[in-house]
Amino acid sequence: MGSEQIDQSLKLFIVLSRAYRAINENVNKLIQTYGVNPTEFAVLELLYHKGDQPLQQIGGKILLASGSITYVVDKLEQKGLLKRVACPTDRRVTFAQITDEGKAFIENIFPDHEKHIHSLMNELTPEEKGTAIILLKKLGLSISHDKNSGLE
Repeated sequence: MGSEQIDQSLKLFIVLSRAYRAINENVNKLIQTYGVNPTEFAVLELLYHKGDQPLQQIGGKILLASGSITYVVDKLEQKGLLKRVACPTDRRVTFAQITDEGKAFIENIFPDHEKHIHSLMNELTPEEKGTAIILLKKLGLSISHDKNSGLE
């Protein structure tokens, strides 16, 4: 493997990291104007689009440490945006369920959120977006399936 190839891989890593950070910081600023933090928004969005979720599984679905989930769920419950519901078949499992107020909250802000993300991504043509999706998915899947990556 030549040093040019290594340099190119490092450059790709840096460019990808900086692009992600710039996009994420921009989107997070908008989310905070809604009166929730990005993690609270992610939990609400998950529950809205995917339905009730076991508390133990939320962290993995939104990439958050499981210890933080309890705190986030507590905050959202205090705001009346979600509630805890006991699993009828397994007492050890508790589900997070979005409330009607939570649904109304997401339905009110999500169209602006989508438009904002679209405006950020619109620097790329539809074809470029398609190519980026394919390439980044290929990269991510190759890493998550690599037994030596430590990601399994």
